[in-house]
Amino acid sequence: MVIRHWGKFLLTGVLSVSVLSACGQSEGGSGSPQEEVVQVGATQIVEHPSLDAAYEGFKQGLADNGYTEGENIEYDMQNAQDDISNAQTIANNFISTGKDLIFANSTPSAQAALKASSETPIVFTSVTDAMDAGLIESPESPGELITGVMDLHPEAISMTVDFISENFPGASVGMVYNSGEQNSVTQVEEVKAAMEGTDLTSVTRSVSSSAEVKQAAESLAGEADVMYIVTDNTVVSALESVVGVANEQDIPMVVSEPDSLERGGFVTYGINYEQIGHRAGEMAARILDGEASPSDIPAEYPQEMQLMINKKAASEQGVEIKEAWEEEAEFINE
Repeated sequence: MVIRHWGKFLLTGVLSVSVLSACGQSEGGSGSPQEEVVQVGATQIVEHPSLDAAYEGFKQGLADNGYTEGENIEYDMQNAQDDISNAQTIANNFISTGKDLIFANSTPSAQAALKASSETPIVFTSVTDAMDAGLIESPESPGELITGVMDLHPEAISMTVDFISENFPGASVGMVYNSGEQNSVTQVEEVKAAMEGTDLTSVTRSVSSSAEVKQAAESLAGEADVMYIVTDNTVVSALESVVGVANEQDIPMVVSEPDSLERGGFVTYGINYEQIGHRAGEMAARILDGEASPSDIPAEYPQEMQLMINKKAASEQGVEIKEAWEEEAEFINE
């Protein structure tokens, strides 16, 4: 949907001449229209710091490429409150109201947007495996309507499993996840695959809502030596309840992104969600400029990954900081 605002013209001379003059100016004369206002629909599955940071990064990426909120771009931000049916309703509404582009911030949001759209371009982020989720054919050839930035470095899970195996040999690794979220199912399967050939074992609990997360974590307390929280939107939205169990039971809690680390995780190989959101905003700018279509812009993985440790959380979860970590890791809460 494009909105144009036309200036008023003074009536001079014969009315018919004035009308013709006004029409002529609307085509690019001295009374040319103001800049077009782009309408972007932004949808995310639930509110939590990583997704919020990605959204802010997305807006900044567009701002850095000439799209200033309140001037030539407007955002309609909608939160699905962790309900997939709400995500579909939001996407359908964006299509019916003629948004110029949809920013889909999470796997369920991107799936809903793609299902709803027949021509509206979509840029996603905070999606772990866009191919497995049925969003793109491949990173190099994403599809006619959709592209974006994934939130899992290809080596993040294997590096995390190696860290657990090296530092907690023989551990039983507990994972809580929403089995209805493809993003999470994919990660849990990858964790299990990465454990093959190690002396680690896994134990899992599935949930369908954030209200179930605490009980699931408590049920793991007698079985898990380490907890591994993947980037599951449902679990991360209720992360403090898992942190409470980990602290009380002295269970080291490995997490998958820096925001969860700051909220009480012990260690992560993290990416910066604001950065991947910013990159998605740069992609969106190219589409809105008419420079490229989604099919012309390859989907991307995060480029950087850093071992990060929360020293306060380590202490609360009974973990002693090793000398080797001092040389490699970035520390918070020292």
